[in-house]
Amino acid sequence: MERFYTNERNAQMLLYLMKAHGIKKVIVSPGATNVCLVGSLQADSYFELYSCVDERSAAYMACGMAAESGEPVALSCTGATASRNYLPGLTEAYYRRLPVLAITSTQHPGRIGHNIPQVIDRTSLPKDTVKMSVLIPNIHDDEDEWAYGAALNKALLELRRAGGGPVHVNLATGYSQDFSVKELPATRVIRRIGHTEECPALPEGRIGIFAGAHRRWSEALTQSVNAFCKRYGAAVICDHTSNYTGPYKASACLAANQEQYRSPVCRMELLIHIGDISGAYMNLSPSQVWRVHPDGEIRDTFRALRYTFEMEEEAFFRRYAEQSFREPEPASYFGEWSRELGRLREKIPELPFSNVWTAQQTLALLPENSALYLGILHSLRSWNFFEKPDSVEAYANTGGFGIDGGISSLAGAALASPAKLFFGVTGDLAFFYDMNALGNRHLGSNIRILLVNNGRGTEFRNYSHPAARFGEGADAFMAAAGHFGSQSRELARHYAQDLGFEYMAASGKEEYLDVRERFLTPARTERPMLLEVFTDSREESRALEMISNLETSAAGRAKKLARKALGEDGVRLVKGIIKKK
Repeated sequence: MERFYTNERNAQMLLYLMKAHGIKKVIVSPGATNVCLVGSLQADSYFELYSCVDERSAAYMACGMAAESGEPVALSCTGATASRNYLPGLTEAYYRRLPVLAITSTQHPGRIGHNIPQVIDRTSLPKDTVKMSVLIPNIHDDEDEWAYGAALNKALLELRRAGGGPVHVNLATGYSQDFSVKELPATRVIRRIGHTEECPALPEGRIGIFAGAHRRWSEALTQSVNAFCKRYGAAVICDHTSNYTGPYKASACLAANQEQYRSPVCRMELLIHIGDISGAYMNLSPSQVWRVHPDGEIRDTFRALRYTFEMEEEAFFRRYAEQSFREPEPASYFGEWSRELGRLREKIPELPFSNVWTAQQTLALLPENSALYLGILHSLRSWNFFEKPDSVEAYANTGGFGIDGGISSLAGAALASPAKLFFGVTGDLAFFYDMNALGNRHLGSNIRILLVNNGRGTEFRNYSHPAARFGEGADAFMAAAGHFGSQSRELARHYAQDLGFEYMAASGKEEYLDVRERFLTPARTERPMLLEVFTDSREESRALEMISNLETSAAGRAKKLARKALGEDGVRLVKGIIKKK
């Protein structure tokens, strides 16, 4: 009976990517756990196979072969102690920077530690044996395929990166005996481009630049991005924490977070990803993504990564703006974004008193050249729906994404630039969590905090949050309601005033508008300020629902009805059935 490739998807993915990344030399040692892999290698004439019974010798053979040929060389062995014999050769490869790929086959990793024969723990390797080690379990769904496909690409790229070196792939197997797959199913290939390498051509069609959270832009970077956008009709898709202020800015959250309407501007042929973690949660659909960052890491945020460019952003955009990578784009993708955002803004109704409403009434009036620090997560989301002055920088703790240090981060920034005004927006749980920072004796009068007090973590009562299904039952533990005085009108006031803050409060729209001018005065005041706004979590949820449903489509309405009738599990089941057909 003729045999082809195994039906084990993780092995198929590894083989496909080995071919895509030019790894053809493989030294194989005998065993049972690697039968699925080796049987598939034998069926593909691309691979050059060599046999070696002794794994210790095999690893050293790979060192010699890699050094002589200048190519990566793979190793394959079974479970048990076979892999331990690779360590001396891998140590040699590590210090000589030789691209040796050690593929150790393993049973299900959950069997480790259960006295099951031929199962050993490979989760920790000596630091000077491999540059990277990845576990590739059996693939069960799309999430697995995405995650472990990205991990395999990352591992194989590491063989040649920064001078090269050995890499370890621990490949799980279910001992399938099905070798009937005649052609390897495609697996997404990710490539890395360095400073000296030739850059690929830009695809035809829309180009967006997604700017995640970003430090202050240099003039050179801004100019290079602007030149790129002008040449190719691109748009910079961003939220406030991107800190891009050029003429091609599309503050995209209003369009990219509509629940029942998928804006056509959210689809593009290429999305160039710069910056770090964004808290904007934009619903974008790029055909492919190019990530540009000096770290050169594989960060597949949008699950469509094609290239990662290990270079400074300014160098990337300057190269593409100055050279002819495709014909200039006469149509402006940025123009499409501008029209769409303008149209949606006109649809915003009268919002209830809430964090969202407060943002609408405040953001555009922030003093020039001030800074804005937004709390995680409801405040960041709410204030991203509206435009801010270009001269106002914005930040949030999106790195670790916790509520625990927003006030402290604001305080540290304000100490670093005492002549600059710093505004902070925070919910009550985040405020009381970090309130000790306000007692720091170094603080000056350049701090102004807007405390949105709804008596709970209102994020967990918002209509779209999974905890909202519990209704008021979410308050006790999920939303942690009832702490810190249960919206006490005195607690924060006394604390702030005793620390020398000017205190203001508002419980409705008119009261807020009465104190807004004072809170936003560009003049330097004698004392820092705390403005406490008391809102209702039900109104917070209603405001978010209103602004997230400015427009509907037939598909959006059907999706919402299906989710309401079937629940998330039912929707996933239907999607799975449709995909299989």
